[in-house]
Amino acid sequence: MRQMTSEIIQTNRVSQTTGEAKKQPSPWWQNLLKQARTRILLLQMLTVIAIAGLSLPLFLFLFLSEVDRRVQADLTEEMEQFRESYLEWESMPNQSLTDLQDFATNHLETNIPEDDNFLIFILDGTYYKSNPRSLPPLVSENLSAMQDIASRVSPDVSPSDVIQGQQRTNDATVGTILYLAKPLRLEGKIQGLFVAVHTTAGERQEALTGVVILAELVLGVVVISMVISWFTIGKLLAPLQNLTATARSISQSDLSQRLAVQGTDELAELSSTFNSMMDRLQSAFTSQRNFINDAGHELRTPITIVLGNLEVMGETPEEQQETHELVIDELMRMSRIVNDLILLSKSDRSDFLQLETINLESFTQELFAKTQALADRNWQIKLHSQGQFMGDRQRLTGAIMNLLQNAAQHTQPGDWIELGSQQTWQSVRFWVRDTGEGISAADQKRIFERFARAGDRGRNSDGAGLGLAIVQAITEAHGGQIELESQLGEGSLFVLTLPLCPPQRSQNAQNFVRHS
Repeated sequence: MRQMTSEIIQTNRVSQTTGEAKKQPSPWWQNLLKQARTRILLLQMLTVIAIAGLSLPLFLFLFLSEVDRRVQADLTEEMEQFRESYLEWESMPNQSLTDLQDFATNHLETNIPEDDNFLIFILDGTYYKSNPRSLPPLVSENLSAMQDIASRVSPDVSPSDVIQGQQRTNDATVGTILYLAKPLRLEGKIQGLFVAVHTTAGERQEALTGVVILAELVLGVVVISMVISWFTIGKLLAPLQNLTATARSISQSDLSQRLAVQGTDELAELSSTFNSMMDRLQSAFTSQRNFINDAGHELRTPITIVLGNLEVMGETPEEQQETHELVIDELMRMSRIVNDLILLSKSDRSDFLQLETINLESFTQELFAKTQALADRNWQIKLHSQGQFMGDRQRLTGAIMNLLQNAAQHTQPGDWIELGSQQTWQSVRFWVRDTGEGISAADQKRIFERFARAGDRGRNSDGAGLGLAIVQAITEAHGGQIELESQLGEGSLFVLTLPLCPPQRSQNAQNFVRHS
């Protein structure tokens, strides 16, 4: 059956390899687009471009808004200076249009406007003078629109209110020029207009030039950042590439490949998780392989014995009865081996233990009561403390009875065997001590391996060498450990140290922790 399965697997692999060989390689640009690094980079580039595309108009808007704010401040300052002079001139009696012209000329000569600012007087419906004298075409073209401001001022409004700018004459924008206007009155009638003008064409051109320079700078930064990001993302995604390469190199015969864990980020956690998964898979495959090898190794002998005796079984009732008893004995031994192997194979499962609260004193006394039927020995019991702990009663009973049975098999009638227990604030200890022959140092290194037996020194054992391996598996399932101290000719000491509550907790274990 195994050979047939192997042939099927090999056939599938050949078919898969042939199919892969027929596939045409994809173009390089398709392979490039399939990479996670390329998709991340494109997403980053689109995000940066979108942000830059929104930032440039926002920059232009904020820049021009700041220009307008500064211009309004300059115009307001110009208007305040004019208002002070005009109030002083207006307070003089018997002013005429000629006096107003002289005032306008004097004001223009004594006040120098800021850059791109223009001070303009319109008297008696026509342009009079300005500073600077040469006006931009856009300003000249809009003088009539500025003059219309005077006509919109209500005649019954007092001059002081108008000078203070409390009417609709204060602020206006025409095209790319900003201005503030002040109506000029003689004898209660509007005879002229003072306008403080600022052209914003220069600032707007500077703003547009700045936007172009900023766009070029952003484009350069995006290109450079993309190149740097390409290599950076590749380095960050290297664990994923290693994960892919490692997964491809893993086969049923080699599960030892692992990822190198670097750093503490999500990719490092992914590498650690992958390694943990591979540890579990390797352990499962190793356990399965050991189970098959151990079962095949140990069952081969009894099967051979059964087949051999059945083939040569005599015809007399005595011979048949003898063969029957031998076959039954070997089949029972095979059954014990299979049960032990099944128990070992289940020791790594999460449901291997059925935890419950165990009273240490009564549990130890129950174990001691069962020892009397094992062999004629000098059995002793020691209880150093009382208390409760969490554990699987049936599993622990089997493990400790295995140690007691092992001690009985390797001692002589009259030898001393002690069963003891002790509880501390965080653990519970069981020990089995005997005065038998002891175990050599060489055997102690392998005594807990499957099918391992100590050297032949006249010991009487009919087991398969799985007893101590089972004891160790049950102990480790409880989160504990087993220790051995022995010297030849002086006996052996096996010590089981278990936590009060195993890490593999059930609901009962959690309740035990809450009530302890």
